[in-house]
Amino acid sequence: MTVRQNDLLHGHGHPICGAVVFETALGQMILGDALDVMKTLASKSVDLVVTSPPFGLLTKKDYGNVAADEYVDWFLPHAREIHRILKASGSFVLDTGASWNRGLPTRNLYQFKLLIALCDEVGFHLAQDFFWWNPAKLPTPAEWVTVRRIRVKDATNCVWWLSKSPWPKASNRRVLQPYTKSMETLFIKGYSRARRPSGHKLSAQFSKNNGGAIPPNLLAVANTDSRSGYIEYCRSEGLQPHPARFPREIPEFFVRMLTDPSDVVIDPFAGSSMTGAVCERLERRWLCIDVVEDYLKGAIGRFIGGSEEATDLAKTRNIQYQIPRVGSLWDGASHTSPLRNDGGKSKRAEQSPRS
Repeated sequence: MTVRQNDLLHGHGHPICGAVVFETALGQMILGDALDVMKTLASKSVDLVVTSPPFGLLTKKDYGNVAADEYVDWFLPHAREIHRILKASGSFVLDTGASWNRGLPTRNLYQFKLLIALCDEVGFHLAQDFFWWNPAKLPTPAEWVTVRRIRVKDATNCVWWLSKSPWPKASNRRVLQPYTKSMETLFIKGYSRARRPSGHKLSAQFSKNNGGAIPPNLLAVANTDSRSGYIEYCRSEGLQPHPARFPREIPEFFVRMLTDPSDVVIDPFAGSSMTGAVCERLERRWLCIDVVEDYLKGAIGRFIGGSEEATDLAKTRNIQYQIPRVGSLWDGASHTSPLRNDGGKSKRAEQSPRS
């Protein structure tokens, strides 16, 4: 079975390759290789590609992943197709997770090599770099963080917002966040327009209430989904939930900021099709692609019943995350044991600070 003809997405005289696993009036989930499917899409037909492909990790995952040292060569053919199908005003949002060098407490540079290749070799522009901070992330990698205590926990992903031209369509008014209590107080009491230590002088517009604050490029979203309607659906159907799922807020942030209703959004490494579920609710047309049939079958649980998205929104709407101020526990004197000259290379537990 192939996807029915769609004049917007087709430009080569034949339908999209791959099997339809699920479809709505707005979108479709396609079982197939992302590269093959994208080759059948019309040039300049897509407004946004947002995806979280398998990362270049040391450990092989059930969903398939390429080694970090091979990652750039593997991904570039996909990137060239993404560049081709994007409109001039379109964007490509890529979530990438870090990888460590085998047996060493040092980072592999594959994320940054990929970013440079995407810009220098494919022709993308880096519109902005984002960092997704997961407050619920466990202290990993354990060997370096909790055993040898020579690194801090790895709790952020790089999210590259790339564009086909330097001027992709976008509006940060779509993704405003609540003002801080101190800012709300300034609206009431006013503020000093004196020049700040940085040399910046605030304008009169600073005191204007715009309905919310402009968000930073740090996205704080805890990835703690364990009892959602999607999980329950997978269990009821005897399907294994995807082990590395997007939290809803990550694709939704970019779908809201970078697209309008009826725009076309594609996720070529869809997994549990969270991108499609977001687009369905926000009335964007969407196409989600994956090579694992069971993941797409489980993703149907995101679309049936209609209650999961509303429940998720209600649960998370008022959650506020806080990061302790750096130095909150510093007391002016060092009470830790001396640093080890070998940098923790010898595998022995660090002594207790008061031992």
